[in-house]
Amino acid sequence: MSQINSGDTAFVLISAALVCLMTPGLAFFYGGLVRKKNVLTIMMQSFISMGVVSVIWIFGGFSLAFGPDIHGIIGSLKYFGLQGVGITPNPAYGPTIPFLTFFTYQQMFAIITPALITGAFADRINFKSYLKFLVIWSILIYIPLCHWIWGGGFLQKLGVVDFAGGIVVHVSAGMAALASVFFVGKRKISVGEKMTPHNIAFVALGTGLLWFGWFGFNGGSALAANGIAATAFINTDIAGSIAMVTWLFISWKFEKKPTLIGTLTGAVAGLATITPAAGYVRPWAAVIIGILASVVCYLAVELRKKLQWDDALDVWGVHGVGGILGSILVGVFAESQVNGINGLMFGDTHQFFIQLFAVIFTGIYAFGVTYLILKVLNHFEPVRVSEAEELKGLDSSLHGENAYE
Repeated sequence: MSQINSGDTAFVLISAALVCLMTPGLAFFYGGLVRKKNVLTIMMQSFISMGVVSVIWIFGGFSLAFGPDIHGIIGSLKYFGLQGVGITPNPAYGPTIPFLTFFTYQQMFAIITPALITGAFADRINFKSYLKFLVIWSILIYIPLCHWIWGGGFLQKLGVVDFAGGIVVHVSAGMAALASVFFVGKRKISVGEKMTPHNIAFVALGTGLLWFGWFGFNGGSALAANGIAATAFINTDIAGSIAMVTWLFISWKFEKKPTLIGTLTGAVAGLATITPAAGYVRPWAAVIIGILASVVCYLAVELRKKLQWDDALDVWGVHGVGGILGSILVGVFAESQVNGINGLMFGDTHQFFIQLFAVIFTGIYAFGVTYLILKVLNHFEPVRVSEAEELKGLDSSLHGENAYE
């Protein structure tokens, strides 16, 4: 019989609090990157996700993601309204912690994932449309992916692994971001208007909060205070640090100056890329993953610029590509002595190809359904604000507030 372990419970609850902090951290990270006339709008988009998604998660979202499996596609409504979600452990989701603790921890993941997308369509989305998008996207994309990979769905049955959300969080948000960029179009820019980040100190603060929270994001995914948690914890720091330094030198070489923005972007790329692999690889592999994260994500950002996609805050290039890369690299560097599975380097070709399949399938699903959601919403009301509102700034136009008086 499962028995609650107070140390494991405390660790996962603290990890949930750390993941919760990541959404306000994201608000500062994105808020500093946009123009000052839109800073409150994008911060609002992150904060409101904490409320809206929590309601969805309580009333059906968690149950559809983690309820008893229905044909590998979706969970049942057994846990609707927290029925059966109490202090007794569920062996499938943390045998030494209360089921309610697992619910809380997963709720924080559900909150931050759609908030990540907002960086792509920054400065040009109607808030009313965003609220509808937030609800529909969570139900049609995040919850099914969560079930497929973590809740007993068909991808999990095929053997796909995703330690802390490389596919569920970063691939889904990154590919949704790309779809939104194609649908919404480019930002309107006034003659002579600067497009540089308005407050780099906010970006630094946001990065610090994200990095701090990421230890809970990855380490807590072990669902126990054990060796796997310790491995994920140190791998998170190693990959983020190595990627930060690598990006610094790459950008310094090509842009001629060592910028703080480049340094911070590299750190986030490394953290996103290690996420799916954190609990499956040894620290030496985290070093390689950190280097590859910076190189590949930097190239993705440069490609985005060359193709003139207006992914305002590089959600696709950093989170999307990082999540794709890390999810595939699990199938290369995973070692069974760490957490039960082997990758290519240790003789298991199946794991590599099943990871590749999962990334392709979920990426196409997230992109296609996101585009469809926006198209349907736009049929009933304009998803994008008017040109006059956009040029004036969304803070005053939509919310009647200004960050700087």
